[in-house]
Amino acid sequence: MGTAGIVVAICLIIFLIIFVFSFIPVGLWISALAANVKVGFFNLIGMRLRRVVPSRIVVPLIKATKAGLTVNVNELEAHYLAGGNVNQVVDALIAAHRADFNLPFERAAAIDLAGRDVLEAVKMSVTPRVIETPNVSGVAKDGIELLAKARVTVRANLDRLIGGAGEATVLARVGEGIVTTVGTSLSHKEVLENPDAISKTVLAKGLDAGTAFEILSIDIADVDVGRNIGAHLQSLQAEADKNIAQAKAEERRAMAVAREQEMRAAVVEAEAEIPRAMAAALREGKLGVMDYYDMQNVIADTKMRDSISKTGTSQATITPSSSTDNNTNS
Repeated sequence: MGTAGIVVAICLIIFLIIFVFSFIPVGLWISALAANVKVGFFNLIGMRLRRVVPSRIVVPLIKATKAGLTVNVNELEAHYLAGGNVNQVVDALIAAHRADFNLPFERAAAIDLAGRDVLEAVKMSVTPRVIETPNVSGVAKDGIELLAKARVTVRANLDRLIGGAGEATVLARVGEGIVTTVGTSLSHKEVLENPDAISKTVLAKGLDAGTAFEILSIDIADVDVGRNIGAHLQSLQAEADKNIAQAKAEERRAMAVAREQEMRAAVVEAEAEIPRAMAAALREGKLGVMDYYDMQNVIADTKMRDSISKTGTSQATITPSSSTDNNTNS
């Protein structure tokens, strides 16, 4: 065998070593072997061929084995191929195991694939969380508005986490219960004296049905007195009644003006018939010429007397001011 053959053999061996160490994670296999996790070379090669990152499977598997959990490699790989977060699911299983919760791998994987944070859900099951509602406005029967703020202590329900409603639904139901409780109170003073009656009434309604949480307690943090809604509504009603009355009065005034205009038109129409009647009487001989002139004289005399009366009234009005001016000049 010549020198060239030896060089080719050495290059081939180096290439095979590089290929094996790059395609098969030997270091990861050694770590699994040291942790007493059985993962063979063929499994690692199969992960490579299935486009699965071996470290995303082997490291969580080592973690679960050390925590005392029994997890199958195929289950982890299937969850990874489905688009799930294997490491987070394993962390959630470890946390549930430490808290003595019964959380199977299938349910944890389903919660993760549903888009929820399974680790946060387990933590919330162990340590309940307090969510605070905004100011909820309720009006008592005496018309006084009350602004109530509640703190709701909830715990995640792992059995209803898939398909269950979220925090927004819980807050909305609590707000609805506060409004209903305040609205059924005869006086706002009753609510101010016993704010715990709101929490007891709301908690007894079973507001956590169909949600992903279990309500542990509802505590009223603050109750403030708001506006006098009853008085405000009465003032608005009075203003509306006034506007309606004004509109009706304006309608009656417009009808009276229209009636007056109609009556004046009738008078003008009747006066327009007088010359025609006089002409007909002259033609028929029922009215003589002297009678006509006598009537004209009466009309002229009446106009003169009316003019004199108006002139006398204006002079009587001017005279006192004139005498006052004379006295002032003197």
